[in-house]
Amino acid sequence: MTLLVDFLCRFGWGLALGLVCTPAGLVPAGFFRVNLLVVMGLATFAALLAGSCLPGNAWLVPAAAAAISWIGTILWLAQRKLAGKIACALAGGLLAAATWMAGPVALPGAVGGALAVTARHLLSGAVVGLSVHAMLLGHWYLNAPGMRIDALRRAIDVALVAWGLQLALCTADMLAAGGVAHLAATWGAAGHSASGAAMTSLRWLAGLVGLPILLWMSRKTLEIPNTQSATGILYVACLASIVGELAGQLLDASG
Repeated sequence: MTLLVDFLCRFGWGLALGLVCTPAGLVPAGFFRVNLLVVMGLATFAALLAGSCLPGNAWLVPAAAAAISWIGTILWLAQRKLAGKIACALAGGLLAAATWMAGPVALPGAVGGALAVTARHLLSGAVVGLSVHAMLLGHWYLNAPGMRIDALRRAIDVALVAWGLQLALCTADMLAAGGVAHLAATWGAAGHSASGAAMTSLRWLAGLVGLPILLWMSRKTLEIPNTQSATGILYVACLASIVGELAGQLLDASG
């Protein structure tokens, strides 16, 4: 249950980060309002589950994020862009704090201690959240066909930056643990378990290799320009990011 709460908080943090990075001058306020409702849903679900698996009153943190997200939807409905952006940032910050409270510990072979692991969890959420955010923004072009393509191009670029940082951290962990030989040994050990081998394969093939290819393809499609085709590719990119990061989370938990 704690793993699910952790993932929900990561995901919500990443979506809120995407809203913060989105220029309000290029994207209609309705997009922010609708997607803050998604953040509110993730935070509410996390708060409901956190009461049974997190210590003390930790559930209040995602609950507060849900409340602020709801207030943010009202602000965006009233076209209060600056206040709405602040609400997005506050909701994201609270969900980042909730991710830390989900109890990450230092992993064997990981660079740094518990704080570094928390940073990895937040980066993982950023990869998923920003990928989904880019897809949702692409879908919004159906509602606002006159919206400038620059906004979607920027969203894809931010998602690629998050992926690049994630790849750098994974590579640093691999080198600290002994390089490619260690990865091969880990993969071989995982081969004794069909589920372990599957998780390792999904982590690398979907999350670290497949995702950037799909994001790059969607960005090149925008040069036609064809936002519908780019959004279709982003749907697959979302699936790749979610599968890859969930696999990484399960591998971290199994240790």
